[in-house]
Amino acid sequence: MDMSINLFLYLFLSVFTFLLLRATAAAHLRRRKNRLPPGTLGLPFIGETLQLISAYKTENPEPFIDDRVSKYGNIFTTHVFGEPTVFSADPETNRFILQNEGRLFESSYPGSIQNLLGRHSLLLMRGTLHKRMHSLTMSFANSSILKDHLLADIDRLVRLNLDSWTGRVFLMEEAKKITFNLTVKQLMSFDPCEWTENLMKEYMLVIEGFFTIPLPVFSSTYRKAIQARRKVAEALGLVVRERRKEREGGERKNDMLEALFEGDGGVGGGGFSDEEIVDFMLALLVAGYDTTSTIMTLAVKFLTETPHALSHLKEEHVEIRLRKGEVESLRWEDYKSMPFTQCVVNETLRIANIISGVFRRAMTDINIKGYTIPKGWKVFASFRAVHLDHEHFKDARSFDPWRWQSNAGSASSPNVFTPFGGGPRHCPGYELARVELSVFLHHLVTRFSWVPAEPDKLVFFPTTRMLKRYPIIIQRRSLFDPCKE
Repeated sequence: MDMSINLFLYLFLSVFTFLLLRATAAAHLRRRKNRLPPGTLGLPFIGETLQLISAYKTENPEPFIDDRVSKYGNIFTTHVFGEPTVFSADPETNRFILQNEGRLFESSYPGSIQNLLGRHSLLLMRGTLHKRMHSLTMSFANSSILKDHLLADIDRLVRLNLDSWTGRVFLMEEAKKITFNLTVKQLMSFDPCEWTENLMKEYMLVIEGFFTIPLPVFSSTYRKAIQARRKVAEALGLVVRERRKEREGGERKNDMLEALFEGDGGVGGGGFSDEEIVDFMLALLVAGYDTTSTIMTLAVKFLTETPHALSHLKEEHVEIRLRKGEVESLRWEDYKSMPFTQCVVNETLRIANIISGVFRRAMTDINIKGYTIPKGWKVFASFRAVHLDHEHFKDARSFDPWRWQSNAGSASSPNVFTPFGGGPRHCPGYELARVELSVFLHHLVTRFSWVPAEPDKLVFFPTTRMLKRYPIIIQRRSLFDPCKE
């Protein structure tokens, strides 16, 4: 009985909310005749959400935007996830949205993500506090820190993971282990152990709840995610408290947690509280773990399907490894001598579009490109649509790393290649992600050969991933012993 009442109330409130939003939209339509971007609000309440989800559950989600762009142009109106939304597939408009964060637009994410990340996460921060914390994060992943401190850890932890590979390997699963361990090391100075393994298991449950109805009674996935989030927060909270005690004894470590202890700020001033630090670190685990591991997996997939590119990449890394010997760690000058690898990184980012775009909310009525976006409406700046547009990239939907060796065939404007976003919320770990992927590819191609174990499928909802975790059959190889080839 209680379940039936809850369901009825939820449906009633959902329909009421939709009718209210639709009435508001209709009023705006009447007042701004021919000024809203063209498009359709779709069905009552659900709008075009089902079409969007259906498209992104396939290997080819492009028709959702392609069809609307061909009908309405690069800026169009739709209705997804319960709200009227303006979609932009226009690079200039996307840049305008990103650059005016905090002035004309504000970040806006589904309630499920907000609840699971916590109110003090970097993703949800705004204003001066976000600016300060974004700067702090960037300062801990810049070139000098990577060169002097992080590269050695990246090289060591990648090697450690690959040492355990044998036979059949689920590449996406192994990549997640690598990036999670790297992120935990950077944040809290922990090496892989039973504690980090248990933390990762709970954390994966948290991520699974990101795109669910944020009501435990309706979603078992969300309910499990909330429970897992509590466990992760408790584990991180314990680390924070223990580190505070160590600091009282004069012990210091070179990691992000130490930087948070030393930083001034917090909502109330006078330094960050334990809750603020836990939320902040939990969000950084999202940024450093899920996206980079997916990029690693898809780089291997695209290279496997493009043998000429894989062969070219191997030549570059074999030359480096022969120069260094079998066991010497990579140094910064080695990383900087991987020009074709950077082409592969760029092309993987462009084709994969792990972050397909960003949602923002209009803080006021906004005029752009002859249209008016009403105050309170959602906007979606689609990076994917621009990256896969033939007007900006020749043969845009083919994997072609060579396009990045010169301006010929690649984007000439920085506005059209935005895999890490832009503006005040430009991803602070963009260079760290590049280094991690480059080091991973180096050790992979110099130590192994592989073939796919079975056909797999790339899907994009609720997150970009390989459906079967991309299983491969690996064979260990050695550059220094021809008999082991």
